[in-house]
Amino acid sequence: MSLTPELLLHAYSIGIFPMAEHRDDPDIFWVDPKKRGVFPLDRFHISRSLARRMRRGGYEISINRDFTGVVDSCADRPETWINDGIRDQYLELHNRSHAHSLEVWDGPDLIGGVYGVVLGGAFFGESMFSRRTDASKIALAYLVDRLRQANFTLFDAQFLTDHLASLGAEEISRVEYRHLLQNALKLKADFTAPPVPNAQDVIQRNTQTS
Repeated sequence: MSLTPELLLHAYSIGIFPMAEHRDDPDIFWVDPKKRGVFPLDRFHISRSLARRMRRGGYEISINRDFTGVVDSCADRPETWINDGIRDQYLELHNRSHAHSLEVWDGPDLIGGVYGVVLGGAFFGESMFSRRTDASKIALAYLVDRLRQANFTLFDAQFLTDHLASLGAEEISRVEYRHLLQNALKLKADFTAPPVPNAQDVIQRNTQTS
């Protein structure tokens, strides 16, 4: 069965996602983890050190300015699950407004970012990258703030890694994940609607909870 945008969206709607063994492997396999990594949007908290870094500035945030650049940067590592087929289908999902990116820039240089798929009030985070210290953390802070402002209720991180756990991700069961997913799919959310906020607003909104 060939990978298509329609198949991808159906897979996300039932809680599974595709991966490849490596960049040059043309085949994909479907993943349905027993334990799922998620970012609880109502409990995300920006640390004091990250808040200080965000206040210093020296970066710019954009939405969907360079989706292809973010995907390719995420795949630009020794080991990646993003093969050409997966890359092409996510670009098509972006063309259909079902996949979005958030970029962090230093002048003309793309230094960090994250991308994912959206369905209803669910954001399925696919990958992030960083070329400067704290760039991925800044991207995550702005992303979580955007999801909260845009009426998303589920931020799927797929697998819980030590790095994601350090940023606030948690692990839940497959049953709990599917319950959250079904509720999120009933909602309407618009990833592109909120304007890009200034750092102080992001910090204030995300340090009032813990």
